[in-house]
Amino acid sequence: MIGVGLAAACGFRVFVPLLVLSLAAQSGHMSLAHGFAWLASKPATIAFAVATLVEIAGYYIPWVDHLLDTIATPTAVVAGILVTASALGHTSPFLQWSLALLAGGGTAAVFQGLTATARGVSTLTTGGLGNPIVSTVEAAGSALLSVLAIAVPPLTVIALVVLLYFALKKLAFRRRPARAT
Repeated sequence: MIGVGLAAACGFRVFVPLLVLSLAAQSGHMSLAHGFAWLASKPATIAFAVATLVEIAGYYIPWVDHLLDTIATPTAVVAGILVTASALGHTSPFLQWSLALLAGGGTAAVFQGLTATARGVSTLTTGGLGNPIVSTVEAAGSALLSVLAIAVPPLTVIALVVLLYFALKKLAFRRRPARAT
């Protein structure tokens, strides 16, 4: 549950969950799987903090946000795999990496796709003026999901299911304008 929650947060912002994971591991609130101790190192934490600030700032620059989405999509999947694998201690490597690829990478891809779609809709409907609001919600959502994933994993999974339900409902059941005859 921790890995999937962090992977979903990677779909909102790539580096926020990595920073939260690094800080949680350093403070002893998170145990990392074998081979992932580097995530809790001071250099990794500093790198994640700088990357987080650059990523968040970039999403407030018009049109740079769309460029970041093209880069963030594959990066979010890799980050989702990484955070999920790092949270899966005491499992066989085959199970660890299978779950990381499928659950972590898949979850990150789904939520990254939803955020890119939201930004596209915002750009089309507001000419990009609404994108800073979307970016703020995404950054806050990523931070909240990351902290919840570590502190209360079951609540995070419930929140993800609810978010996914409403997002898919909004996309699938949009009212289409009536055709003029």
